[in-house]
Amino acid sequence: MATDDNLRAAVAGESQANRKYAAFAQKAEEEGYAAVAKMFRAASEAEAIHALSEMRALGAIKTTAENLKAAIEGETYEFTSMYPGFIKEAEQEGNNAAKRAFNFANEAEKVHAMLYQKLLDDLESKPEVEYYLCTVCGNVVENSAPEKCQICGASAKAFKNVG
Repeated sequence: MATDDNLRAAVAGESQANRKYAAFAQKAEEEGYAAVAKMFRAASEAEAIHALSEMRALGAIKTTAENLKAAIEGETYEFTSMYPGFIKEAEQEGNNAAKRAFNFANEAEKVHAMLYQKLLDDLESKPEVEYYLCTVCGNVVENSAPEKCQICGASAKAFKNVG
């Protein structure tokens, strides 16, 4: 169906715009442009609203169990297929910044898949857990920030509680 293809393309575009505008807002804030940062943040959130609406129209948001399975599948694809190729190409091209970014993401995706699987396996007990995000590499850990990130080596100060 053409409309489903259009919805998938729209979700991808809106999602990219969401992240791009969030990054632009951060940079504007760093440079002292408060009004610009606010507008980028507002647009970033608007793009997220658009993507969520399109995902609903596509039927891409299902039960929590189905969503966890989809997340595991997506994360597993990233660390088994997508990122290894990206890392190899970045290495061949001598692009160390890209290689570092891809390596961090690859290792974090493994953790994400494991944590999703753990939640899926224990879904009915509705576990109580806190998550801490490494703001350097995207690693996620349960219950408390470690002294040092197992992926990138950042200190506990680099972790933020995300609930």
